[in-house]
Amino acid sequence: MKLKEALDKKLFVVTSEVQAPFDENPQELLDNLKQIRGRVDGVSIAESDIQGIVGDTVKTCEILNENRFDAIYQTTTRDKNRIQLQKDLLTAHDAGVENLLVFTEDYRITGDSLQEMMFFHVDAGKLDSVLKSMREGHSVEGKPLDKRAEFLLGSGVESGWGRNVPELELKEMEQMTGVGAGYFLSTPVFDLDLFEKFLKQANTFGVPVIAELMILRTAGMARFLNRHIRSGLVPDWVIKKLAQAPDKQKASIELFADLAKGLKDLCDGVHIISIGGTDKLKHYLDAAKLR
Repeated sequence: MKLKEALDKKLFVVTSEVQAPFDENPQELLDNLKQIRGRVDGVSIAESDIQGIVGDTVKTCEILNENRFDAIYQTTTRDKNRIQLQKDLLTAHDAGVENLLVFTEDYRITGDSLQEMMFFHVDAGKLDSVLKSMREGHSVEGKPLDKRAEFLLGSGVESGWGRNVPELELKEMEQMTGVGAGYFLSTPVFDLDLFEKFLKQANTFGVPVIAELMILRTAGMARFLNRHIRSGLVPDWVIKKLAQAPDKQKASIELFADLAKGLKDLCDGVHIISIGGTDKLKHYLDAAKLR
């Protein structure tokens, strides 16, 4: 089932994320994903850039679609002007991509300062003008396109505030709703109570919310996230369980399954970040009874 259909039917959707491979033969990626074909409603492809070597995101989307996966083209808006953004989206559309996942700023909406709100307003306006032009069948310069182009749009939001969501972030979510967001994607969720409090604010927009669910395989990985992404992102009790577990994979799967089961009662789906563990994703889906 495609992502849009699953959302329209108000099912609990399951999506995952992979990186675009650096070589031209993504067979290993396909072999890993074939284990979960039919169990995920979409697969997003993150842009890869390591020391100037760039993975072909659009080509990977095209290959996934050809292999019966609903590809989601993932991009950011901060470093792209309207012409570049339009070029990338037209290339993706011509390759058969129907889903778009956009992060304003460099990774996530945070909404905690007036300066950020100004940046966000520019980015959201830029995205809106490009998408509106493509839907109407012309470029942002006013030139006619060969065909109209439309996407199911997903937008990233910061969900770690609990009930204390800043007014600026609420305005950002309201603006993205106006742009046409078909769903919001949260930052990684590890605390169900905190996430539930956030949802009481987010649900006022009537837009489905999908929770990002990150697979933690080791305590070291959890500490890395707290050190480099956000302090306190992963609770201490989670790190302790992973550190003390004699069977790390079993503990990792248990943590994932418990969170997934809790999220089924709270939101509209999960977006799984496997961090290089795509080959083991089947075991996590099985434990959480996801499809």
